[in-house]
Amino acid sequence: MSEQGQVSTPARAGAPELLSRSALGVFRLNGQFLSVADELAAPAGLTAAWWQVLGAVLPQPLPVSGIAREMGITRQSVQRIADLLVERGLAAYEPNPAHRRAKLLTPTEKGRAAIHEITPGHAALAVRLAGELGAEGFAETVRVLERLSRALDAIEHD
Repeated sequence: MSEQGQVSTPARAGAPELLSRSALGVFRLNGQFLSVADELAAPAGLTAAWWQVLGAVLPQPLPVSGIAREMGITRQSVQRIADLLVERGLAAYEPNPAHRRAKLLTPTEKGRAAIHEITPGHAALAVRLAGELGAEGFAETVRVLERLSRALDAIEHD
């Protein structure tokens, strides 16, 4: 590191390739996760995207904008999915005491039951991944992905 806190030239020289490899790896991983999630969610009558939105509001109701922030996708995409979930009786809108126009999305009992139906397959996949990566390797993988996400958040807000 230089006095100004900048990375030295030799380290910076490989940074573009590392960024490209990281992005391509994450894009591939995202595709793999979406494929697996679609397989797990299908028997419950859900898609990966529906599962993702329902999962975001399981702990507590959230406005569409809050779900979008949590998931890192556009508000419009979440709105479309939320409306479909409500239309199918898997979720409902409720008043938001903090904001009159931004209603909160909450799962219905039918939505919670659908998520519950996915749980055994989700748990089995987690066990298989832990077996493949090892418990510590799995935990380290999660830590690295979370660290990368925090770093992207930090430079995005600079």
